[in-house]
Amino acid sequence: MDFYRKVRAQQEQVDDGTLKVSVFTEDGMRPVENALVRISYTGESGQTVDEVRTDSSGQTPVLDLKTPPLEYSMEPVEEQPYAEYTIQVEAEGFENTEIAGTQVLPGVQAQQSVKMAFRAETSFERLVIGPHTLFAEYPPKIEEAEIKPVDESGEIVLSRVVIPEYIVVHDGSVNDTTAPDYYERYRDYIKNVASSEIYATWPDDTIRANILAIMSFTLNRVYTEWYRNKGKDFTITSSTAYDHKWIRGRNVFDSISRITDELFENYLSRPDVRQPILTQYCDGRRVQCRNRGWMTQWGSKSLGDQGYSPIEILRYFYGNDMYINVAEEISGIPSSWPGYDLNIGATGEKVLQMQEQLNVIADAYPAIPKVNADGIYGEQTSASVRKFQNVFGLPETGITDYPTWYKIQEIYVAVSRIAELN
Repeated sequence: MDFYRKVRAQQEQVDDGTLKVSVFTEDGMRPVENALVRISYTGESGQTVDEVRTDSSGQTPVLDLKTPPLEYSMEPVEEQPYAEYTIQVEAEGFENTEIAGTQVLPGVQAQQSVKMAFRAETSFERLVIGPHTLFAEYPPKIEEAEIKPVDESGEIVLSRVVIPEYIVVHDGSVNDTTAPDYYERYRDYIKNVASSEIYATWPDDTIRANILAIMSFTLNRVYTEWYRNKGKDFTITSSTAYDHKWIRGRNVFDSISRITDELFENYLSRPDVRQPILTQYCDGRRVQCRNRGWMTQWGSKSLGDQGYSPIEILRYFYGNDMYINVAEEISGIPSSWPGYDLNIGATGEKVLQMQEQLNVIADAYPAIPKVNADGIYGEQTSASVRKFQNVFGLPETGITDYPTWYKIQEIYVAVSRIAELN
């Protein structure tokens, strides 16, 4: 975007969105308390819009920020539908960090994670978040077969569909040997891609349909070990020509984060096909689909406006034999979901396990109150769970539902690993 168009876009900031910044150590596992966070319009870094400090969980208060009108993200228009902000972070003992281009949409909360390196370990880092795929020009997807052959000589596939803990993202095109590879948590990758490729202001069921398509495509790459079979050391690329748009360090949105946590063990299947379907799509306006059997993102938004459910949206584009499947295993999780919500009055081993894990997490996140690990889900446990949900961006119910259970498992594993290393 040229300078004058950017200035005009800032003059059109007539709606409001919110932003919450979370500051962590470079490994992403420990919060950084009392970090100074400055917010400014991207391109005007000298004019601070807001200035706050992080709490003991490494988080800022929720900040109200100006955005373009909501209607810009609800129909394909030439105007930029999101505001861009620059975040500068300083903390004692850490190198200063800056992220330019954090995207804030009206009516939804943007969530920006900032990872800070210890001083003297690295130099100042400035990340620049690129434009959204629905607003800028990106290479169109190269068409592939949606079901990969698995009987070729030398072809390696997994024996079952497993949700990986991490995937390796090659930040460039397939054959770009200069592009770096990044280890990314699977769910964080899905949230990043969805925030880069659809607007968080869209109907929830449209978001669900698109996230299911993104997850199924990604799990097809994992299941068939597509790139590793071609001699590569990564799982997937950040190129829209081959895979999805992943942008290192970008912010995600609360609606997309919540729905990803709700759906993360799911993928799309067809009858008698073991592998997740490589669900390809295009935006349908800026880029036309190479195949009529692909989903269009703007088309999915229109169907969501009409009240279509996620599976109805998906079947509209991919056919009536598409269905939602569940992975057999989630890698890196110490114990499985009990099968029901844990609430006040619940007792037993699952409650005890969750209480013990919360207490370990509380060592790293002191805002989360410790509980008596007695296997009884009382008011104390509910209050601790509620604070955990607050810290990690989940609905604050005090009930350990499916997304909360797996978020506790994820954070517990991460905190335990750091403790072991120390």
